[in-house]
Amino acid sequence: MPAKCDAGRSSQVPLSGFSEGNLKKTSHSSGVTACVSVKTVSVLLFDFEEPRLDVLINNAGIYQCPYTKTEDGFEMQFGVNHLGHFLLTHLLLDLLKHSAPSRVVVVSSKLYKSGHINFEDLNSEQSYDKASAYSRSKLANLLFTCELARRLEGSGVTVNAVTPGIVRTNLGRHVHVPVLAKPLFNLLSWGLFKSPEEGAQTSVYLACSPDVDGVQGKCFADCRPQTLLDKATDQEVASKLWDISEVMVGITT
Repeated sequence: MPAKCDAGRSSQVPLSGFSEGNLKKTSHSSGVTACVSVKTVSVLLFDFEEPRLDVLINNAGIYQCPYTKTEDGFEMQFGVNHLGHFLLTHLLLDLLKHSAPSRVVVVSSKLYKSGHINFEDLNSEQSYDKASAYSRSKLANLLFTCELARRLEGSGVTVNAVTPGIVRTNLGRHVHVPVLAKPLFNLLSWGLFKSPEEGAQTSVYLACSPDVDGVQGKCFADCRPQTLLDKATDQEVASKLWDISEVMVGITT
């Protein structure tokens, strides 16, 4: 793990405009698995009584699940991995602006590379492939980052994405591993996968480090900026996805 990741983890206090108390004291679960609507997420935020919000990390996720829908009727992976973050960020945007300098971190995945935004079937009602649906949602994360960063330019709110790599969590619980192969798989995972703490390092770096003060619209892995495929920064697609997402979650009609 790069040394600056460790430095980022310990650099909470020196960051201009941020305090150790503000960075540490509040952690809220968005409940985006079931709640991807203005009404239900607004209810969740009713108890959010903090006067400021220094950092918002959009990290909720589901991976390659069977075809299911959220309570609001969205395909589960697109609903949780993209629309939930989109709506939550929208509802917290005024507070983030009021708290500037503040930061938004969006957790994506390198699997975005095999993703495709099919505007004719974002909800996978015509066909569903669980791997393709996950990659699409992760590509949507990066397009959301791109468009949000553009809209917030000069506001004092920075937006960046992270691809954490393969982390040893239960995110892959829907992936079938043959019973006889599980011991070997578990052994390999301990040797090859990142621990949850290691997987979180780049998110913490983007949330806290002065090294990225003012950095806008980038994607990081292992605390280093990455070069994305053109489809992840396509401004026309990002803008169209934003407009459609607003309609899907009920922000506009």
